[in-house]
Amino acid sequence: MATPDIHNDQNPDSRDLLAKFSAYWPLICLVAVSGFAALAITAGFTRPNGVGTMTAFMHAYMGVVLIIFAVLKLFDIEGFKSGFAKYDLLAKHAPAYGAIYPFIELGLGLAYLAFLAPNLTYIATIVVFGFGAIGVVKALRGGLNMSCPCMGNILNVPLSTVTLTEDLAMVAMAVTLALS
Repeated sequence: MATPDIHNDQNPDSRDLLAKFSAYWPLICLVAVSGFAALAITAGFTRPNGVGTMTAFMHAYMGVVLIIFAVLKLFDIEGFKSGFAKYDLLAKHAPAYGAIYPFIELGLGLAYLAFLAPNLTYIATIVVFGFGAIGVVKALRGGLNMSCPCMGNILNVPLSTVTLTEDLAMVAMAVTLALS
């Protein structure tokens, strides 16, 4: 008697397992990211300057926002990647950047919450979001009309000056933190 090939797409058991995993992927993402956020927050509170300051508030705010945005993108990495490549200058030429971008955002969010290498975190934020803003400006000037994958495929938000404002706000906050 032959052993069934569980890697064969024709096998109903393999399709069922994949369907179950796909259905629970958003929950898996939320639970895993929440765990990492909890670890980062705990590490942040062990810093002498980690509580009760405007710096701490900005770190927490940027950390949580970046983590939420990353989670929304992680629900559908391929969908994000394909939309992002339509306007991001680097993702157009290096498609893998679109696949790793949500993880970059997640890493920055966790770094803010943990007060991990603050100056490096600020610089990385300025570079990533500043470069992203350039792509958004170019796309808007070119008349690109599309839903912004910045909120993943969960929320239908148009690529607009709001997207640009998001990027520039992250740059401004990182600059403010770097200069404080």
